[in-house]
Amino acid sequence: MTTTEAVRKMSLPVLTAMVVGSMVGAGVFSLPRNFAQATGIYGTLVAWLIAGVGMLMLALVFQTLAVRKPQLDAGVYAYAKAGFGQFPGFFSAFGYWASACVGNVSYWVLIKSTLGAVVPAFGEGATLVAVVVSAIGVWAFHFMILRGVKEAATINQIVTVAKVLPILTFVVILAVTFKGGVFTANLGGGAESLFEQIRSTMLVTVFVFLGVEGASVYSRYARRRADVGRATVLGFLGVLALFASVTILSYGALPQQEMAGLRQPSMAGVLESVVGRWGATFISIGLIVSVLGAYLAWTLMAAEVLFVAAKDRDMPAFLTRENHQNVPVAALVMTSVLITCVLVVTIFSDDAFTFTLKLTSALSLIPYLLAAGYALRLAVSGETYDADPRGRRKDLAIAALATFYTAFLIVAAGLKFLLLSCIIYAPGTILFVLTRREHGMRVFSPAELVLFAITVVGAVAAIAGLAMGWLTI
Repeated sequence: MTTTEAVRKMSLPVLTAMVVGSMVGAGVFSLPRNFAQATGIYGTLVAWLIAGVGMLMLALVFQTLAVRKPQLDAGVYAYAKAGFGQFPGFFSAFGYWASACVGNVSYWVLIKSTLGAVVPAFGEGATLVAVVVSAIGVWAFHFMILRGVKEAATINQIVTVAKVLPILTFVVILAVTFKGGVFTANLGGGAESLFEQIRSTMLVTVFVFLGVEGASVYSRYARRRADVGRATVLGFLGVLALFASVTILSYGALPQQEMAGLRQPSMAGVLESVVGRWGATFISIGLIVSVLGAYLAWTLMAAEVLFVAAKDRDMPAFLTRENHQNVPVAALVMTSVLITCVLVVTIFSDDAFTFTLKLTSALSLIPYLLAAGYALRLAVSGETYDADPRGRRKDLAIAALATFYTAFLIVAAGLKFLLLSCIIYAPGTILFVLTRREHGMRVFSPAELVLFAITVVGAVAAIAGLAMGWLTI
């Protein structure tokens, strides 16, 4: 057997666990405060409806692409390259990888913020002590993952079950102790318009749903290709129900203003207000297990994207290096290095968790938009529908909605995080240049040069903004 055939072992339950494990991480434990700061119950219901429909369309896009383009591995990156060319494909791969790395930093920040309630030196998760301890954790995970992808995936499956139980317990307790009067008082959302309230929640909903493409990224390990799409939809629907329940039921426990002022993880404060101190401890333990599990899944996915991009000659060849356990060693090293660097940056942030959360979401939007756009292009052109035209109209509608939703999210993200994203994208282009020269190819086409110039201008504007103080982290 070839190496790929030898590791093609992941079943539908394992792939679904990878999707759930990727999405259920730090975000769910911060939902009560993040939503309470932005809106009330009306806005929350509309926000989850928009996010639910939009992300479901994206999930269905990944399902469709997994079936119609089975030869494309590493999901998000491969679809962008096939649909829009080499440089946009590189941007998708690099942006997706960077998004995963920054997201992993948010996990360490939240863990140390949780422990900061007991160990004051950790503060809100971005003190010097917290960053040093987190960096040690990053490299401890690094060496564990080197033991093998299959072994790490098995650990993730076990952790996924362990971390969902505290969240389900939270939902059940809040449902039983639900206070109708408090809930009714939280219906409104403040002085801002409903649209502005909803817009303020959009990057939060993107963050908690990051990982919906998890099974697609691991398509090369699936036993059956059809399981990739099924795992994506099954995992998404279960997580959507869980996230919406956590958010809405919290409004039946505390007044909105009190929730908005809670320390992160705010789920701990909500449960503590209902059952006492043990509730906060229970959720804090669940958070640490949850976040470490999500960190494992996202580190695997990040390294996998770089590895496959290098295999396709869209990243430097050194990133194709694997050890005897089929782990992409060089890609994993780059991943751990970037996570460590961003950890250091958080020391200078006023609100490290919110900063990393929103930057993670902003970095992921371009890869998502390109994947949705590729599905739309296939449906419009009829490619892959010649032999099997069934469902083309449905796929067209789904892809159009997914494309519109991701474009709307880019607008909702605002200029700040798009500019900050350029600071990461612009220097990352060095890898693209190295790859082209490695293969004796022209570095940029005219269109690609324009795209690169726009990115550089954005990066320069962001750096100038940080220097002048009108842009902050």
